[in-house]
Amino acid sequence: MGMIVKHNLTAMNSNRMLGLTTSSQAKATEKLSSGYKINRAADDAAGLAISEKMRKQIRGLTQASLNAQDGISAVQTADGALNEVHDMIHRLAELTVKAANGTLSETDRNAVQSEVNQLVSEVDRVSTTTKFNETYLMRGDNNGDVAKLTYTDAENALRTDFQNIVTPTPAAGASMVNEGTGIFKLKVEPAIDPDQQTPIDHLAATAGIDSSICDDAAKADNTTYSSKTVGPVGTAPGVVYILVEKTAEANPGDGKLSVSEVVKNINDKNNTINPDAATHYKAFGSMDEMMAAIKMDHGTDIKTVTSGINENGKAELRVETFADVNQAIDVSLHVGTDSSQDNKIHMNIAQLSAKGLGLNGLDVSGDTGDAATAAIDIVSDALQKVSNQRAALGAIQNRLEHTIANLDNIVENTTSAEASIRDTDMATQMVEYSNNQILAQAGQAMLAQSNQATSGVLSLLQ
Repeated sequence: MGMIVKHNLTAMNSNRMLGLTTSSQAKATEKLSSGYKINRAADDAAGLAISEKMRKQIRGLTQASLNAQDGISAVQTADGALNEVHDMIHRLAELTVKAANGTLSETDRNAVQSEVNQLVSEVDRVSTTTKFNETYLMRGDNNGDVAKLTYTDAENALRTDFQNIVTPTPAAGASMVNEGTGIFKLKVEPAIDPDQQTPIDHLAATAGIDSSICDDAAKADNTTYSSKTVGPVGTAPGVVYILVEKTAEANPGDGKLSVSEVVKNINDKNNTINPDAATHYKAFGSMDEMMAAIKMDHGTDIKTVTSGINENGKAELRVETFADVNQAIDVSLHVGTDSSQDNKIHMNIAQLSAKGLGLNGLDVSGDTGDAATAAIDIVSDALQKVSNQRAALGAIQNRLEHTIANLDNIVENTTSAEASIRDTDMATQMVEYSNNQILAQAGQAMLAQSNQATSGVLSLLQ
């Protein structure tokens, strides 16, 4: 080529080749340090598009597996609650069989009835309070409103029977039952001021009955009895519950009646004077007896009856009703990465309240075992409903476990495929890196030699 100095082509070539080696070495360093052989779309445009699609599937399927696991947790929560319901129903089965035995007295059966009432209330409470992640599992679906409870059936059944609620009054057209709690409150106080009438007139007027029913209460001078009532007012059909109380000690006298005798006479005469009347009266000597009677007479609609004193110092009853039966709740579990319906698993849980199981109003009382005998079949039916629901939940759980195993397998294999596209083959890349390192060192040496080659021209100037 001759000896020229204006253009050092050898050095230019060495420098260009060194630049290529340096660029290749930089990319190799990036791939080794990041672990990815695709760090930007330019590294492999098609591979990037394919791997990103796989990443979307991997992330979606991983979450789907977690969704299925959450579903199992919800199933186990419901099943645990129903396990307790099963235990309570087994106890109810024992009690109904016990009460059906002819050796028990009416008093014995009333004692059994008290435990039955508590168990039924607890079955209902479990159904209305069991929830997973703030989702009620056993309240059902009320026309699209999940877990919404209403009390329409109980209110319609009790509206006529109880007209002395605290507020609002049914006459005003307002709901007598608190829609949030299913509770309404009843006044337990004289309808007429006892100070403005004789005790006998007051007792008769309060109950709306003929005073002859109460005549036996006046066998002695200065008889001091009063009454408080719960039920329809005036002559409205239904049952008026009368609480007879001894308000003060009377002057001693022959023929003086006790509270229990007054109660007995009222009940006896009410039944004999006009047994076919639309309005009947039941007298009681204690608040507990009256509450138990109200609960028994309206057991299909009333869950519990408790007494208390309001802010005005007046006695009142707190009556908790059974909720309406809703449709089964549909818990939809999304267990796939796509939006198609075949990626959803539907899990139905019925409203297993006392009313949903048919246990509301379960009666084992009476002077014979007939009611208890009939109750045995009711408890058996309830047991079968719970068993069916638990079996369905168990089947869903087994299905979800298989779903999780399948999803995890797909995630693993898709991740393997994505890794083959996206991840750096460290061994291969290290060979390339070492090769580039050698070439870089050689290029630097050759560049230095090329720069030295033109220095020979100086000898011509000497």
